[in-house]
Amino acid sequence: MVDLELDGELAVVTIDRPHARNAISLDTMDELDKALDGAVGSRALAITGAGDRAFVSGGDLKELAALRTELEAASMAWRMRAICDRIAGFPGPVIAALNGHALGGGAEVAVAADIRIAADDIKIGFNQVALEIMPAWGGAERLTKLVGGSRALLLAGTGRILGAAEAERLGLIDQVLPRAEFPDGWRAIARSLASRPAGEIKRVMAGVPTTEAVAAFARLWVADEHWAAADKVMNRGK
Repeated sequence: MVDLELDGELAVVTIDRPHARNAISLDTMDELDKALDGAVGSRALAITGAGDRAFVSGGDLKELAALRTELEAASMAWRMRAICDRIAGFPGPVIAALNGHALGGGAEVAVAADIRIAADDIKIGFNQVALEIMPAWGGAERLTKLVGGSRALLLAGTGRILGAAEAERLGLIDQVLPRAEFPDGWRAIARSLASRPAGEIKRVMAGVPTTEAVAAFARLWVADEHWAAADKVMNRGK
């Protein structure tokens, strides 16, 4: 089951499969696609898992074990890779709120987001090699961009599992919050990103011509929201 919550300008997608530690099945892929359809128009997107044990524990091995041919395996990989590409391509900032462990395919979903915020007791790892396979949903390429080629190969090639603090030190996780503060903390950050022009910043950071970057700034400058905020600053202390 995948839930979609619209919290003002923030869309929150929650993978809720407690019996499977939020693992991704073929039906889950369909539900994720529909949830992303429903998130269109929101200024920011957050993806999380239900409970506190798993963000996403990877693919649902009990179901995906039925895929026995190369064609079937490739079809599944293309399907979920396309969903991760949709997450990465969302126009506004995307936050992966790591409420629990993100392993294998779960780590691939996490790195499809722009920002990863984690509870301090979670673990994350590209441990597909334990099953004698490799990341297939775009995670290897995205991991390389985050931590560099040699470190990405070391992590994914050995399947090493990292604690939250070490993952933050390596740049795989962006912010770690104490477990007690995590539910309110990640949502406050996500709401802040949704209420500010972070989407324009993301677009410029992705690479646009300088003329378009300046034009984006100019559009924000003349907007009512800018002048209301500027008036508050200028009138502060009067």
